[in-house]
Amino acid sequence: MQQDSSNAGKNPSVFSRRGFLKGAGAAVAATGVLGAAALPTDARSSEPTTVKADEVVPLRFTLNGKSVEVKVRTGYTLLETLRDHLDTTGPKLACDYGACGACTVLLDGTAVNACLVLAVECAGRKVESVEGLEQGGKLHPIQEAFMAEDAMQCGFCTSGMLMSCKALLDRNAHPSHNETADALAGNICRCGTYFNIYKAVDRVAKSGGK
Repeated sequence: MQQDSSNAGKNPSVFSRRGFLKGAGAAVAATGVLGAAALPTDARSSEPTTVKADEVVPLRFTLNGKSVEVKVRTGYTLLETLRDHLDTTGPKLACDYGACGACTVLLDGTAVNACLVLAVECAGRKVESVEGLEQGGKLHPIQEAFMAEDAMQCGFCTSGMLMSCKALLDRNAHPSHNETADALAGNICRCGTYFNIYKAVDRVAKSGGK
């Protein structure tokens, strides 16, 4: 669930993650993280790009193999951008502070919590969500393995689990049990299907990814 930060402005001792991200967005953008890929063609230059906090900026990146362009506020997270602006709802909004892994996506091949990544950090980069696993009507091997091993129950954590598993198998085709456990340490399954998820990873490893 999303945290209630309604009292953050009244009590200075209350930490507001949303306020922090918005402030961080301005700081990150001010150091030029937006880059040329996030700016209109005629606005590109070698000078650092400075934007105001909560300013709306154009952003371009690759999502599941396709180039996308969207206008977002500098404080928006990647998760908000995917779900609210790009109709990519596979990544789930759950804890909203990087503790559960339900929003896991791949950023340039690395598993990240989309709720902790600012959208502007993704300018010119490659983002892959669970929607991108199926290719040409055929499920990805890890998706087929999850089905074969009954590695899901309620399904809320499944998209994040799949992406963490894919990131693992992409860099290590034959992970040990401990390596799989380490790779999934940031993903929580409240239904407790971990054993079957490990079996699903083993199934893909033994089949050579087929």
